[in-house]
Amino acid sequence: MPPLNPEDPSTGSAASRAEEARQALLARIGNFVETHDLAVTASNLAAICGGLSGSHPELAQAFAAREIAGEPIDQRWLDTLGRLDPDNHSRIAELEALMDKLEYSLMRFAQTARSAQSETSDHRGALGARIEAMAEIELDSAAAGDLAQVLDLSRTMLARIEQVESAMARSQAETERLRENLAKARLEADVDHLTGLPNRRAFERRLVSAAIEARAKGEKLSLGFCDVDRFKLINDNHGHEAGDRVLCAVAATLNEHAGDACFVARHGGEEFVLLFYGMDKQAARAKLDAIRLAQAARRLMNRDTGQPFGRVTFSGGVAEVTEDSDTRSALGRADAALYRAKQEGRNRVMVG
Repeated sequence: MPPLNPEDPSTGSAASRAEEARQALLARIGNFVETHDLAVTASNLAAICGGLSGSHPELAQAFAAREIAGEPIDQRWLDTLGRLDPDNHSRIAELEALMDKLEYSLMRFAQTARSAQSETSDHRGALGARIEAMAEIELDSAAAGDLAQVLDLSRTMLARIEQVESAMARSQAETERLRENLAKARLEADVDHLTGLPNRRAFERRLVSAAIEARAKGEKLSLGFCDVDRFKLINDNHGHEAGDRVLCAVAATLNEHAGDACFVARHGGEEFVLLFYGMDKQAARAKLDAIRLAQAARRLMNRDTGQPFGRVTFSGGVAEVTEDSDTRSALGRADAALYRAKQEGRNRVMVG
């Protein structure tokens, strides 16, 4: 086959078509983001690109079905797609397993280094004492010369052992620092740095462990989503920094009123998620509704302008995890309940 000629019109045409397709896809993605008023985030762009390019058929079908039904493609719905994605959940589990293996390997190395250092130190001390004792022995000149060579070699070996021991001590200290840094990184990776609450990653792990424990003990477990009502208007009217302070205030209300029987996390954007230990869906709904009332009673003011935010409320959706063998199905039911709460007027909690 003859080599491709860059000046060949057919070659140029193929390259031109590829470039046109790329530009068209970028334009479609941009129009999609603007049309549906979505945030420009890595996760959003990945989902939109997957759906519009056809590289992710399931997403493409979900987008098409949503548009045909005339239902909104908003941030809440995109977040729902993300949390119902089993592949994403398995990737998180794989990452956790890898980090556990790394932490175990570091621990074993530190233990081995400590043991080797201790044994080396003991042998070095015993060998040093023996060398000095042998140096005191009186021998004839020929034997004394041979012994002196042995003692010199022994002292050289002893010095080398001491150097190895120091290197092992440094390796042990470095390993301990790595373990501490890994533990710190894992802790920081579980925290939402705006609100100080656990984040979505931490919630995903807690949901799995809590569901396993609840089923083993025959106890109830429920979860609830809550989403700040008309949060976009707060950002539009008061600015994003003020919006962030509103999210912190809502997070504080949730954390303050949830109690020890609840796990509260920020799920992303203006959405929070709660786990209700030992509660069926009706008890969980009552608990979340009490928190909703507490939040609605607060009067928040923009400290920069002195202007009130008005009443900041949230809508909620609750589902029972333990009424279905599929733990993650509760996420879909709670999300559907949250959607109904929004549709029926906001500032309410529905059960899924």
